[in-house]
Amino acid sequence: MSYFGPPSSVKETFALGPFLAPRIWTGLWQLSSNAWGSAPAARIRQGMLRHLTSGYTAFADHYGSAEILFGQFRASLPAPEGVIGATKWCVFRPTVPSRAIVESAVRERMQRMRSTSVDLLQFHWQDYSDKAYLTALQILQDLQHEGLISAVGLCNFDAIRTDEICTQLGPGFIVSNQVQFSLIDTRPLHGMADVCEKHNVKLLTYGTLCGGFLADKWLHRPNLTCTPYLDMILKAWGDWSLFQNLLAVLRDIGNRHGGLGIANIATRWVLDHSFVGAVIIGARLGVSEHPDDNQKVFGLRLLEEDNRAIEEVLARSNGRRMITTIGDCGAEYR
Repeated sequence: MSYFGPPSSVKETFALGPFLAPRIWTGLWQLSSNAWGSAPAARIRQGMLRHLTSGYTAFADHYGSAEILFGQFRASLPAPEGVIGATKWCVFRPTVPSRAIVESAVRERMQRMRSTSVDLLQFHWQDYSDKAYLTALQILQDLQHEGLISAVGLCNFDAIRTDEICTQLGPGFIVSNQVQFSLIDTRPLHGMADVCEKHNVKLLTYGTLCGGFLADKWLHRPNLTCTPYLDMILKAWGDWSLFQNLLAVLRDIGNRHGGLGIANIATRWVLDHSFVGAVIIGARLGVSEHPDDNQKVFGLRLLEEDNRAIEEVLARSNGRRMITTIGDCGAEYR
């Protein structure tokens, strides 16, 4: 298992295939568009270094120039083998996954990330009715045996297909599934959790801070911004008044734990589920980063009274019905 960085800075880790990974990852999806705020490549690499020296040894996602910038950064390190780079192969159109097509996709990522193998390749397949995703994954398994991939995970697969894949391709092959999971979106509790425990798969969760809405800046604020996450809060989960109640409860819990932020409490709640390996927190590298604040999660242990107060709010929401109104994990993208 590989590790890089000051041991004292990493408070929690978990096994992910051949890696010992931190339980908070740095998400690079905000490099996909200048709408998030942009910075020169050199400043972005400096941001990556700040995260790394704080113990954030895992970086995820392939959007925009993320793979290229990450590859440049890792290649500049004295011990690049200790940094985990997770990327994706997403198949959105009907595809016959031949060996040549699958290997080409993997080698493209190796080239962009300047690596002799892909650390974690996360696979997304759009159309479940086309069972060729099993063929594609079988080829990825072959490529893993040949050393081109260290670990294979899924991205936005539901519980039924995750169970099918793990059963057909055997134990230990699929190590993770990247899905949305938060205090607002609790769908993984309804089926996915059992599949993960059955097959020893860990979730890598995104949307855990609900696009930034699970934060102190939204407490006692009017509803001003329209985003997909806000749409989920207002149309699927509950309403703005109930959401304000949730923020107030999280603020009270943070006060009881020495003034920790709402985001810290929301992140800890997700990490406290045994089937969760890590939370992926997006960072606008070189623009807006919170590595020091995110570290506070590792010293936090939610009490029974904390979880009870949270559950009292969640029980008044539509959270438990979202598995039927939206569908299982990843259904919102299909």
